[in-house]
Amino acid sequence: FQVTGDLVERFGVDRVMDTPISELGGAGVAVGAAMTGLRPIFEFQFSDFATLALEQIVNQAAKMRFMLGGEVSVPVVMRFPAGSGTGAAAQHSQSLEAWLGHVPGLKVIQPATPHDAKGMLLAAVADPDPVMIFEHKLLYKMKGPVPEGHYTVPIGKADVRREGSDLTIVATSIMVHKSLEAAQALQAEGIDIEVIDLRTVRPMDKRTIIESVKKTSRLLCVYEAVKTLGVGAEVSAMIAESEAFDFLDAPIVRLGGAEIPIPYNPDLERATVPQVPDIVAAARDLVRGAR
Repeated sequence: FQVTGDLVERFGVDRVMDTPISELGGAGVAVGAAMTGLRPIFEFQFSDFATLALEQIVNQAAKMRFMLGGEVSVPVVMRFPAGSGTGAAAQHSQSLEAWLGHVPGLKVIQPATPHDAKGMLLAAVADPDPVMIFEHKLLYKMKGPVPEGHYTVPIGKADVRREGSDLTIVATSIMVHKSLEAAQALQAEGIDIEVIDLRTVRPMDKRTIIESVKKTSRLLCVYEAVKTLGVGAEVSAMIAESEAFDFLDAPIVRLGGAEIPIPYNPDLERATVPQVPDIVAAARDLVRGAR
């Protein structure tokens, strides 16, 4: 996806290097480099291939600080091109952020705008712990304002992209933009939707979501990954366990991916993940009491 651009020409082969197509080996080199004082950034070709490097991510990077009594940190950043929409089929289109979000010791983020992509990457590089960045492939060509200088966007802080009073949508990655489009469409029907860009899967910004749900009394979680045991399940459980539960006027609804691998056929591929009409329908039903 050419996200490294001309970095090798700008910084040289000692700082920017190709690796063999061995995700386990490359991740191991990155983890080892981080433990010895460097701050490596390791880019996977596809997020699906994180499965080949889980030993280094889950058993090494995430656990070293704990196993060594806090004496060693692992400030490694791993970037994962994720998501569907490119016709890459079942083994190159998954969204696995919930997998890694389950692991103590890892931080997992999903920037949804150019501004946040830069700011959160810089925050990740400065972080003393391993940070996993899931970048939706369809967002790579997105344009938007980005400051030229150094700045950071805090990890662990959600962003209210649109304020509203009737329903809270908590969305991740590309679903933030689809949710904003759905909210705009429903505005014409008199339905006022608040859209929260989760940004960080772990550690999750619980307070922003709780306060929003206390205001709107309804919650819809929208994410591309398979619905079962996804990020939306954690958001739902968090609200159920918080003081916001008493403010709910309707059951929490999750809108996630279908329970199948991503198909190659373009029409089927689109049908497996939430689209704007799906979000509109779910939000409308939730506000008007169809559920």
